[in-house]
Amino acid sequence: MYVLAVILLTVLLVISILTAVTIGSVDLSVKDVYSVILYKVFGIGDPEVYGVGAMSDIVWFIRLPRILLATAVGMGLAVAGVVMQAIVKNPIADPYILGISSGASLGATVAIFLGVGAVFGSNSIGICAFIGAFLISVLVQITANIGGRANSVRLLLAGTALGSVCSAFSNFVVYIAGDRDGIQTVTFWLMGSLAGAKWENLAVIIPCVFIATLFFCTQSRILNMMLLGDEVSITLGTDLHRYRQVYLVVTALLIGFVVYSAGIIGFVGLIIPHVVRMFFGTDHKKMLPLSALSGSIFLIWADVASRIIIPKSEVPIGILVSMIGAPCFIYLLVRRSYGFGGEKS
Repeated sequence: MYVLAVILLTVLLVISILTAVTIGSVDLSVKDVYSVILYKVFGIGDPEVYGVGAMSDIVWFIRLPRILLATAVGMGLAVAGVVMQAIVKNPIADPYILGISSGASLGATVAIFLGVGAVFGSNSIGICAFIGAFLISVLVQITANIGGRANSVRLLLAGTALGSVCSAFSNFVVYIAGDRDGIQTVTFWLMGSLAGAKWENLAVIIPCVFIATLFFCTQSRILNMMLLGDEVSITLGTDLHRYRQVYLVVTALLIGFVVYSAGIIGFVGLIIPHVVRMFFGTDHKKMLPLSALSGSIFLIWADVASRIIIPKSEVPIGILVSMIGAPCFIYLLVRRSYGFGGEKS
């Protein structure tokens, strides 16, 4: 069942990429789209038709990078959601639960309103958001370890407190700046978007997401033990404290790259693990690959919907995902039950 699901999801992911690249506001034939890709990748075809011009630019510099970014971001969010839910032993945790989104928002806000990070040029907002997300993750770990070793409860409390501080500072900066254009910019960024996909960014983001996913796939036994708690793991001869710190750093880097490339996109890291857990149980050896594939497929089609749902316009993908995710989450809570850490919930 599990192997079949992996094969089916892999095939569906490939089909989703190949289909989504043919969909857009500009009407291009399937033959032309694939001809451009064949020429760019393998050099097959007429260079004057498929190598230059508006059609080539739309397919190669807009659609394909955007779809590949959706694939990477969806995978990263889903995997981070699985790991965060194990780290804090909470089935309603998401990748941003430890204040990471608030840290990213603060980084983006100071970049937009105060000009911090101007040296990074057009990438200043994303880079400052990445720095903010990573720094808040480090501060959460430091705070949770003050006066005792960090556990899931201390991490949640530290994340909540520092997230509130970051949100307060972000609101303060917005208030004193009084810049309407800046408010619109930061609001749009916080809604999430894949429109800024570029090949040079994908060359960094895709390998990072792939490596982090492979890393966590090798850690399934430890993640399973985290669901049992620190006391049980110690009796089994494993101290989870060191693993928890390492996982938080890797997850923070992963979410930092996601935030840098696409802004804040919620619910993917919450809904996808829930769905996978319902059908395949809580074993992370199965959950991680299935969640990674499912997250990619989901975000690809969410991005397609965001581009075509309103003609000649684009709905921020964060809004659309929330509109889909919130009702789905409520439905899952009401209609289904599943095990989390050995208990039914």
